[in-house]
Amino acid sequence: MFTLLSPHPAALIKTDKKATLVIADPHLGWEMSLQEKGIHVPSQTKKLLKKLVDLLDKHKPDALIILGDVKYTVVTSGPGEWRDIPEFFVELKRHVADISIVRGNHDANLDPMLPENVAMHPATGLAVGDVGLFHGHKWPSPALLGCKTLFMGHLHPVVVFRDPAGFKITRQAWMRVDCDAQALGKTLLKKHGVKIEGTVEETLQKYFKVKPRATQLYIMPSFNDFLGGRPVNETRPQKALGAEALIGPVLRSAAVDVENSELYLLDGTYLGTLRQLKQLDS
Repeated sequence: MFTLLSPHPAALIKTDKKATLVIADPHLGWEMSLQEKGIHVPSQTKKLLKKLVDLLDKHKPDALIILGDVKYTVVTSGPGEWRDIPEFFVELKRHVADISIVRGNHDANLDPMLPENVAMHPATGLAVGDVGLFHGHKWPSPALLGCKTLFMGHLHPVVVFRDPAGFKITRQAWMRVDCDAQALGKTLLKKHGVKIEGTVEETLQKYFKVKPRATQLYIMPSFNDFLGGRPVNETRPQKALGAEALIGPVLRSAAVDVENSELYLLDGTYLGTLRQLKQLDS
């Protein structure tokens, strides 16, 4: 069982044994990219920490999972990250003892910054009860297909609204996408170099001990609301849009129906499908 924690970009997964809070893409240290351009913004890490601590204190989960991109720089790490990230996790440890990170594409060289007993999981993800969690820049593990619901980050989905004068309003959004477990399983078997023997289901059972059950995928908004995101309903030509706009191999596959995905604002307001919102923008 899981709950989207409106109006926050976070979810709570409950099993018989424990409750787990899940967030994605905090991108600590993003201010450095602005400083390199001559725009001096104080570190926002303390504000993000307070936002997360407030959620932990309110819901009192047994565990916290961050779905990748803890830090902002991709390969290297800046002085601000070496200062802020250790302090961030030391403080989190005072509110929840069990912290795990699913590695994202920005998390190179993250391990030395973390306190002891913060678990690092590969980008292919992990399962919590009936929910499979992965970052999104790589294919998930075939083992996650045994979960009914998948969660990923990486995309930072936002929707853009325009008034008649052309002014834009951008809001973070959740995306709920229908998933074809058989099609995704077939693709993952191919990626692992496994030849299908009989049916996809039989092959997954033989090699990965899993029965494909995934029917839906939730794409999480970034926990860092200072960053903005990708305007998924944008139809006007822009450099960052086009086929590459839906970053991540799963979203570019035929296994998920992105065009008919449902979009929700953080307060729970249902906006319609992506196809409908694109028609409004065109």
